[in-house]
Amino acid sequence: MKRIDFLKQGILGTGIFVASGSIGSVIENNIDELQKLEIIPDVQKIIGFNHIPNNTSKIMSNTVLHKAESRGKADHGWLLSQHSFSFANYYNPDRMHFGLLRVLNDDIVSGGMGFGKHPHDNMEIISIPLQGALEHQDSMGSTAVIKKGDIQVMSAGTGITHSEKNKNHDEVVKFLQIWVFPNKKNVAPRYDQITLKESDRHNKLQQILSPNVDDDGVWIHQDAWFHLGSLDKGNVQQYHIKKSGNGVYAFIVDGEVTIGGQKLGPRDGFGIWDVDMISIIADNKAEILLMEVPMTV
Repeated sequence: MKRIDFLKQGILGTGIFVASGSIGSVIENNIDELQKLEIIPDVQKIIGFNHIPNNTSKIMSNTVLHKAESRGKADHGWLLSQHSFSFANYYNPDRMHFGLLRVLNDDIVSGGMGFGKHPHDNMEIISIPLQGALEHQDSMGSTAVIKKGDIQVMSAGTGITHSEKNKNHDEVVKFLQIWVFPNKKNVAPRYDQITLKESDRHNKLQQILSPNVDDDGVWIHQDAWFHLGSLDKGNVQQYHIKKSGNGVYAFIVDGEVTIGGQKLGPRDGFGIWDVDMISIIADNKAEILLMEVPMTV
């Protein structure tokens, strides 16, 4: 895919991102990734795998490894963002997405700063705070602050504008922003957030997201399941794939684990598909995020 096509298709649903010292205010900037992009009406009809298999694996060929240091990086002073997949100025045609998992950004936002009002459409957007407090406002009238232990979700659907800001001026906010392609287009926009007991993920996998309204965690318009685990050294977990044809992308928030014979460290990403179950061994105390998603449309 050429870069111009990436800007049109790879960041579908994105409009203007701006640095803002106060929620709702917009300032001019000349950062390429913050410029308004042309919005096209249709998502790519064929998503596919779009990744390079992990040829260094001595165990399995149905994996992909993204070491932490290989991620794209954008440092704008007020924002440090590291991209597991192509995003904005970071363009790698071999790392556009993992199945229907389109974006995994690891963001650090300075005190009092944030993203001014910007639009999204036809994307499921999940935010997971790791430190600090993130303030949210949107065109549906939602106003909220999320902290570690909270999970936030937006179904952009027919279109939504929102802003995000570091609530505090004396500390950074760290959070993961994740985009998943939906299985339904032009749904009514919606916002939700929940607070989960972090103790419920100690040496177990806590479900934080599913396609089911009445299931544990938040829900989205996609056959996807997310789990968080806080594992002590030596703990072993088995994760069983929920739906045939899905793959799992593991993101190591902290610590060290081994999955499918592959040793992984902090902020490493590891995708695996064509399996029914994966085994996770905590080589040291670790926090891990598992994202099960369809591999094709």
